[in-house]
Amino acid sequence: MSSPRTLAGTGVWSHELRYGDPAEIADLAAELETLGFSALWIPDVGGDVLGSLDHLLASTSSVVVATGILNIWMHTAAEVGAWRAGLGDADRDRLLLGIGISHAPLIDAQPGMSWTRPLATTRSYLDAMDDAGIPVDARCVAALGPKMLELARDRSAGAHPYLVTPEHTATARDVLGADALLAVEQGVVLDTDPEAARDVARRALGVYATLPNYVNNWKRLGFTDEDAASLSDRLVDALVAWGDADTVADRVQAHRDAGADHVCVQVIAPPGSSAAREDWRRLASAVV
Repeated sequence: MSSPRTLAGTGVWSHELRYGDPAEIADLAAELETLGFSALWIPDVGGDVLGSLDHLLASTSSVVVATGILNIWMHTAAEVGAWRAGLGDADRDRLLLGIGISHAPLIDAQPGMSWTRPLATTRSYLDAMDDAGIPVDARCVAALGPKMLELARDRSAGAHPYLVTPEHTATARDVLGADALLAVEQGVVLDTDPEAARDVARRALGVYATLPNYVNNWKRLGFTDEDAASLSDRLVDALVAWGDADTVADRVQAHRDAGADHVCVQVIAPPGSSAAREDWRRLASAVV
């Protein structure tokens, strides 16, 4: 059985595992486990994320099931802790709660919510997780900047950076030290046509270019406001691995070489496409 405490290998980060027909999700999760992916990561942009975790745990037997991320504005630590306590031992042992502060434009748009003090708010949520009986090694933090990475190192199993480059992975490892978990998300487009692949990537990246947390992190990596505003080829190519399965495997290996323990691959498909499942099948032999 895979364990959050020693998470390695290659995982899948997927909207498809969170939203859609429950029977199809169960079948997909079981296949991804059979293909050898070591973790299944799902997002949280509202709704019953705990129910989705229950469904994935029931549909699999050994793979780690993780949140990338659990939105700390939308679920209290007490609620999450009570739910976790009700799991069987085997399921609890393969659950990783990746938590995150989300983004001001998204949270401020919610009735009664106000995004503020990201570091202090995350620290307070980790305090509440302690009170709720959620162990340090059963949680990680979505961290990009140095202070949040330090918090992830000191108060959780480690960090789950999203939409980053191998250069960021190396910086994160330096901050985290040798022992903390570093589980990196990597977006991919399985298309060898540069224009078509970048078009798909840009469609997916557009919303992130409006979010200060990501733009500021790209600027720390040497990109400019113009790169972010235009989603330049340079930025797109750095953030999204496009090409054939071997090209994606090279990017995954670059993250490993830079210090990642685990890389979770997010297939980015054209709008309306159902190709993601076939893409994971193609990727498995190259990246697992």
